[in-house]
Amino acid sequence: MSRFRITGQQTLRGDITVSGSKNAATPILASTLLLSASCTIRNVPRVEDVHRILELLSSVGARYHWDDEHTVTVDATTVDPSKLDVATVRRLRSSVLLMGALLGRCGNVRIPGPGGDQIGSRPLDAHLGSFRQLGVAVEYDGDVYSLQQHDRGDITLTLSEGSVTATENIILASVLADGHTTIIHCAAADPSVQDLCWFLNVHGARIAGTGTFTLTIEGVKSLHTATAYSVMPDPVETGTFISLAAAARAEICVKNAALPFMRLEMQKFKEVNVSFSIEHERPSDNPQYGLCDICVHRSTQLKAIRKLHNMPFPGFNPDLLQPFAVMLTQATGTSLVHDWMYEARQKYVEELNKMGAQIFIADPHRILINGPTNLYAADITSYDIRTGAALFIASLIAEGTSTIGPAYQIDRGYEHLDDRMRSLGALIERIDD
Repeated sequence: MSRFRITGQQTLRGDITVSGSKNAATPILASTLLLSASCTIRNVPRVEDVHRILELLSSVGARYHWDDEHTVTVDATTVDPSKLDVATVRRLRSSVLLMGALLGRCGNVRIPGPGGDQIGSRPLDAHLGSFRQLGVAVEYDGDVYSLQQHDRGDITLTLSEGSVTATENIILASVLADGHTTIIHCAAADPSVQDLCWFLNVHGARIAGTGTFTLTIEGVKSLHTATAYSVMPDPVETGTFISLAAAARAEICVKNAALPFMRLEMQKFKEVNVSFSIEHERPSDNPQYGLCDICVHRSTQLKAIRKLHNMPFPGFNPDLLQPFAVMLTQATGTSLVHDWMYEARQKYVEELNKMGAQIFIADPHRILINGPTNLYAADITSYDIRTGAALFIASLIAEGTSTIGPAYQIDRGYEHLDDRMRSLGALIERIDD
């Protein structure tokens, strides 16, 4: 098992480029199973969750190759769902997207329950209930789900909750329903859902309502090959880097950010008194959004925020609560952070308190952060991707040398984070036990 050894309180300065979004790349890669010809996808992050999705595609017969560091071509001409690698499914939460993709392509799939981050109860009720509304027979034997698509007509369904992956699964299961219309109410409008819809439409799908809570899908017979598609920049990584720069009183320019996907987050940074400027606004490969550089200046008077809570898009991104919370340990006053979506995503609080933070757990969903506090080195554990990123920030601003493990949890969602931080002046080693 690898860990990071980080010596904190170094002067951090320079430019860092935002990677492609992991949360968008995984459903887009799963959707390649709906294409009967090869397709090329650019700006794909080289993170472990992406590698696992590609392994799953390969296990059912798809072929892929990396054209360059961040461009992958996938050919799913031949697919056999019976060959699915169940061991990898059990390691990866986003493997649940293979349910919708293989239903859409083959009409049936047997798949175990997905693995992934242990951040609270994450039942599949929204997925399975919506599949049943599509006319899918769902059986459960042990830990394996058997899904079989029966004849269907035009269908209007309502998701039981605004689940991102459930929305993506129903999209994947409905795109090839030739001649039939599927209307999804209470759909998630998150950036990854939008990027999936844009990708599929470029390849011949007919999805309307992208970015709203109601999607209308006119089923088509097949999807065609199109020009290479670029995955959107990662708003979570963008916000993580801004949180780091503010907490470390650093001057860091976060390049290739997409502001339309994080307007509320930027407003909250303003409320905390983070000093930044938006520079070099320009178009992207995708006409749906532009790019810019967010240059964070030395922020010396951070202020507590009365209340911060996550919400479905366009609300505050739940994956940014932990990095934001670390920044709030350096802000003057008491901040309330409310994670209403997950009841077991506060394991990072105990780790931060080991480092000298003053964080009180009010209940399974709410914490109170008193600041500013000096952080000190400790041996800490990254329980999930976003906890790992938050503790990475804490170690960079703490006095002394910390160790964080396992490194795999951070590698799942952040590409070569140690190398990129070293380019800013951080002192980091990757060590093997």
